[in-house]
Amino acid sequence: MHRVPQLTTPWASRDLQRAWEKTYQNHRKKVQNAQPLVDTRPPQTYSHLHLKFKKLKMEEERLSIIDRNNYLLLQRVASAMKTGRRIDGQNNFTWRSLNRKSREQALMKVQKQNQAVPERLRSSEPWYGAQRWREDWTAMATRPCTCRHTWRKGADREAQQGHSLIWMRSLKRKG
Repeated sequence: MHRVPQLTTPWASRDLQRAWEKTYQNHRKKVQNAQPLVDTRPPQTYSHLHLKFKKLKMEEERLSIIDRNNYLLLQRVASAMKTGRRIDGQNNFTWRSLNRKSREQALMKVQKQNQAVPERLRSSEPWYGAQRWREDWTAMATRPCTCRHTWRKGADREAQQGHSLIWMRSLKRKG
């Protein structure tokens, strides 16, 4: 182990000892007077965060509306008590009778339209030729189908003109 060097002269040892003692005492004073580095105090509170003026204003407005409605209701009850509970104005018709005439006219119009629908259906011509479909189906059913069929060019133009659908054998044969 390493040893601390021993001083040979006693006076040097006393001076050094005093300097060390002074340094140690300064250190002890600094430790005693040291302030904490971490702030553990609660955060500062602000009054505008706790009062919430907007909420108080909204509550005040709500209460003023309630007070006004209560006052109006009180006036109505007081006037009803004064008049002996009689009705001021009488209304012999309901809200439905206000537009009764227009409702009856609309109902008559709808009934006429409903009566015209079956007549239109009877007088209309059919779009699909069932007879032509049957003929095409029987022609296809009697012929054996050994090749793939494709549309002939211009077949859709002829179909729009009312001709039956025309098939044509493709050039590629099976087998």
